[in-house]
Amino acid sequence: MNLLIIDTATEACSVALSINGQHVDQFEICPQQHSQRILPMIEGLLNQAGATLAQLDYLGFGQGPGSFTGVRIATGILQGLALGTELPVVGVSTLAAMAQQAIDEHQAQDIFCAIDARMGEVYFAHYQAANGLATLVGHEHVLPPEEAADILMQKSTTSSFGVGTGWAAYDALLGKLEAGRQPKVLDAVLYPDAKYMLSLVESAAKAGLAKEIEEVEPVYLRDKVTWKKLPGRE
Repeated sequence: MNLLIIDTATEACSVALSINGQHVDQFEICPQQHSQRILPMIEGLLNQAGATLAQLDYLGFGQGPGSFTGVRIATGILQGLALGTELPVVGVSTLAAMAQQAIDEHQAQDIFCAIDARMGEVYFAHYQAANGLATLVGHEHVLPPEEAADILMQKSTTSSFGVGTGWAAYDALLGKLEAGRQPKVLDAVLYPDAKYMLSLVESAAKAGLAKEIEEVEPVYLRDKVTWKKLPGRE
């Protein structure tokens, strides 16, 4: 299955290409530069693989949650690519991508994802590995870290992992848990990476979950615009 996947939902910007059994990808931390970087990254990977968009079977993208601007950029780029190629599209949760990285790199089975959502909140979700793929347990949320901590109190175990920027941003996430029950926070898994969306997109496509671009919607989780921004961050 030939796939091109992009993600611009957080401070990170990434592209992954799987074509004719060859996998190439690029990942950068480039706050507020996604719109300038994403198209050259796509072109660079296609050139590296000696491939064209016409060879692809599906397009994928990080549908959020994340930065409002970043999610809109990815959605807009995918709209342009899909309309030009008439390719079906698969949207992937940015939280699921981080959980998948924990599964692929650390053999994690139980993962809690927390991205700093600003305004004293986190994008939060619980994932578990099922047949090697990140599978959502319950729902994704945007909520204060204290409420996420209540969920952790009920569900976290000694074998749980934590990924995302939320853990470093909010001490309250771990404040209610005894040291022995705190998730093992993976400092190397802070942002979603399109490379770890490849298996999720392929699985969704095989399950018939791909959509026409007109049916694809970004996932914000929160309806109001975040005005509290840190310098250099979206």
